[in-house]
Amino acid sequence: MSAHTIYDCASLGSVVRYCDGTAWPPARFRKKLSAWESRNGTGRLVKKEPPRTRATYSSPACFTLHEGDFGQGGIIVVSVRRTWSVESDLRFEVVERPSIGMVRVLQDIGESPELLNLARDREAAERWLANNPYSRAYLEEVSADEVGADVIEGRAAA
Repeated sequence: MSAHTIYDCASLGSVVRYCDGTAWPPARFRKKLSAWESRNGTGRLVKKEPPRTRATYSSPACFTLHEGDFGQGGIIVVSVRRTWSVESDLRFEVVERPSIGMVRVLQDIGESPELLNLARDREAAERWLANNPYSRAYLEEVSADEVGADVIEGRAAA
């Protein structure tokens, strides 16, 4: 899939794999391996931003993948996120979509919502939100209509 297809079709909370089509280099080539890892990976779709046009510049639509958190003792020190333009030359694939009954914890920031957490049910989402208060957070349940539309329109995970 192209980056544009991910932007148009993948729902927030989906796990997306991206790759550049090159083979995995041997571990002894550290620089080549590091470069390869920066263009091949997996993350959860947490934000989609529409294109912007300002007086001095314009930017295409983009989406952000959350690749992981690093920390210790329940304290997150670094959160790794990568933002890709819809014009990216990488190939993308939806690995997993949120299932019916899961609940997204979203926050309105700017023009589009950002996924803060994906919980298995409403009770778990409310518990997460009580422990992690955000000022403009709200809950959104993954509906059967959303999952059904993905299957009917041929957007089911590979």
